[in-house]
Amino acid sequence: MLPAAHRMRRAADFEQAVRRGARSGRETLVVHLTTKTDPGPDGPVVGLVVSKAVGTAVRRNLVKRRLRELVRARLDVLPAGSRIVVRALPPAAGAPFAQLGADLDSALAGAVRRAARRPAQA
Repeated sequence: MLPAAHRMRRAADFEQAVRRGARSGRETLVVHLTTKTDPGPDGPVVGLVVSKAVGTAVRRNLVKRRLRELVRARLDVLPAGSRIVVRALPPAAGAPFAQLGADLDSALAGAVRRAARRPAQA
């Protein structure tokens, strides 16, 4: 389970990360990442988006559980003070856990690279 302090809850936070964040996509998911100019003591905040296009409720919940666990395992390597939205794509429904993990790692690395080229958000 993703710790409460690292969960994104407000719609405005999701919207800011998706609209203003650096984006990097792979076959099964897309990562949007924004960073703060002054990260402070807060760790990264992560939100998940799994739409009905991914599949039935059972399939969507399975994808959410897998993504939550994958993100939780990577919290210590994510940039401090960042806001991250992970959006699952329809192929995520049939992807094995290992592929989701590899796609997440690759997309996070790409988003971090792109965010480093941009000025930080307040």
